[in-house]
Amino acid sequence: MQNVVEVEPGRPAADGRPSVGPTYRSAFARDGFPPPVPGLDSCYDIFRMAVEKYPDNRMLGHREIVDGKAGAYVWKTYREVFDIASKIGNSIRSCGLAKGSHCGIYGANCPEWIITMEACNAHGIYCVPLYDTLGAGAVEFILCHAEVEIAFAEEKKIELLLKTLPKSNEFLKTIVSFGKVTQEQKEEASKYELSIYSWDEFLSLAADQEFDLPDKEKTDICTIMYTSGTTGDPKGVLISNASIICLIAGVDRLLNRVNEKLAESDVYMSYLPLAHIFDRVVEELFIFHGASIGFWRGDVKLLVEDIGVLKPTIMCAVPRVLDRIFSGLQAKISSGGFIKSTLFNLAYKFKKFRMMRGAKHDEAAAICDKVVFSKVKEGLGGNVRVILSGAAPLATHVEEYLRVVTCAHVLQGYGLTETCAGSFVSLPNQMSMIGTVGPPVPNIDVRLESVPEMDYDALASTARGEICIKGETLFSGYYKREDLTKEVLIDGWFHTGDIGEWQPDGSMKIIDRKKNIFKLSQGEYVAVENLENIYGLVSAIDSIWIYGNSFESFLVSVVNPNKEALESWAAANGISGDFESLCQNPKAKEYILGELSRIGKEKKLKGFEFIKDVHLEPVPFDMDRDLITPTYKKKRPQLLKYYQGVIDQMYKSAK
Repeated sequence: MQNVVEVEPGRPAADGRPSVGPTYRSAFARDGFPPPVPGLDSCYDIFRMAVEKYPDNRMLGHREIVDGKAGAYVWKTYREVFDIASKIGNSIRSCGLAKGSHCGIYGANCPEWIITMEACNAHGIYCVPLYDTLGAGAVEFILCHAEVEIAFAEEKKIELLLKTLPKSNEFLKTIVSFGKVTQEQKEEASKYELSIYSWDEFLSLAADQEFDLPDKEKTDICTIMYTSGTTGDPKGVLISNASIICLIAGVDRLLNRVNEKLAESDVYMSYLPLAHIFDRVVEELFIFHGASIGFWRGDVKLLVEDIGVLKPTIMCAVPRVLDRIFSGLQAKISSGGFIKSTLFNLAYKFKKFRMMRGAKHDEAAAICDKVVFSKVKEGLGGNVRVILSGAAPLATHVEEYLRVVTCAHVLQGYGLTETCAGSFVSLPNQMSMIGTVGPPVPNIDVRLESVPEMDYDALASTARGEICIKGETLFSGYYKREDLTKEVLIDGWFHTGDIGEWQPDGSMKIIDRKKNIFKLSQGEYVAVENLENIYGLVSAIDSIWIYGNSFESFLVSVVNPNKEALESWAAANGISGDFESLCQNPKAKEYILGELSRIGKEKKLKGFEFIKDVHLEPVPFDMDRDLITPTYKKKRPQLLKYYQGVIDQMYKSAK
């Protein structure tokens, strides 16, 4: 296989363990993994060395609000951030915390978030992020489970923190607002002998006290990151300094080898939650290079405007954001009139043809880029050169489209909190990698393990099986859950639970999830995630949830149709009504079922894998109804509970 090298042969099943395929690593690590940077032993060293090297570079920026209007980005330099972080660190220590204590951070990304994180890194205090979309119940669980002693929060989250009292008060003694604190909040906190401070008050709390920084080891834990699991309580993933440092070394080598080296002139838009590992490690990478991080205003509707003002060079995104960009572009083109849309489509076909034939994206159609696609590039600020998608699968048609029209590399990556984010990433200018997550990053070993009950064989000519990862980027275990750690970490190999298929070019394709399998009444097994990926290729739908059980012989589904696609189909067929009424129209249902059936035939699905009935849902699956996780994974038990009536009706009417 290209792009990877074999470092160990596969072996047959033995001692009750399934067979495993060969172990591979990135071809960029042919001569070994990247060596550690001298003096870089902790996440604090990443920051300290950047301050020494780039003291006057812009580090953290936010948009100033003047008379209710957002202005330009205002910046703090590396030296200025260091000075503030030092004060925050001393204030935290003056509250009685020391190396190994636990500090919570709760709220949307902002400069104060990073400053607090760096203060924790400096003093060896575990940073415990509380992701922005958590409800009070999960916040209370994490505060108590992680024994958080001090919690920092954005102003509007203070009320939610206070709601966790008195339970969280067993450990929680101090709350700090990133903004102000009201008199009522002070009174509420005092009932529980809880100290509460505004950001400005806390900055000067330690006065002139200086606390010595403790020695920090690579093996020390720097963060407990709670994963938003699809079932049960969140799990606290212990991440060490070594994991983050190792990941940065691997990603850095990868970027250098594909001629996309990060530089101090790079600018990053911070909007994906810092409470998730994906954004956290990318921002650490930017700090390592002395580059700039600008923060959004916290509103998804204003994100594109923030991007236009910041003009980032690198963007990370989740598929939901890229789907929005794709739909917005489609709508603009179709409303631009016959000549404009014809010109755009011709330019698209020509450039895609050239790229499929091996031309690099910036050389495939220079005139088309200048005349047609430059407007798309300007819409993303004009400077974006890499767009990295992660957290969930990106639809193939969206990935292909954006690779052509954005004048940037659109790369899909894959990783888990337990693997410290990026374990695989597709390579620039490799169109064969569309629909895959690319080869491994050059700091891990990867192999597939057979899953006999699902007919996945890691030793077959087309190797399929559970993706297993080994390397220094792996987590140190689940906090207070050794039982769960032992389930997934076997002989140093982390079992991801995802089913992968090696491609001839050494990239990995995620095709299924080990747990997402059910049996129909005729005894046939259905790998539901794989089917959803196939049906997800239908451009007329945005999302699909498929359901079946062992008492029924066929599958049904709930679909979020694509608004523009459904409305243009209705217009072409003389059907009137708004989007909601179209979703209730039997003809619309027939149309979507036909599209699903068409793709099923095209992909040669088996008879029992075809969907017999569909419910069109105008409202996207969302976190408000607890139907998806913050990383957009479907919560299947919750979806079933929410749509139980709809499911029952579909089974009843289809018989």
